[in-house]
Amino acid sequence: MNEMIGTLEKHQAPVDLSLIVLGDMVSNLLLSSVQENKRIELAEAFSQALLNSLKTPNKKH
Repeated sequence: MNEMIGTLEKHQAPVDLSLIVLGDMVSNLLLSSVQENKRIELAEAFSQALLNSLKTPNKKH
């Protein structure tokens, strides 16, 4: 994953492309590493955590 992020940064990929690549990486991780009956629950929790992090003003990551 670090290599992919480095490549995106090196080539100054647009934000939308970077998000598509990141989403694909997350999907692949869920599909390859999480039991089928837990995937949706984990994806929803991840999505909610992402949304919550955006609602917190001035929070640096």
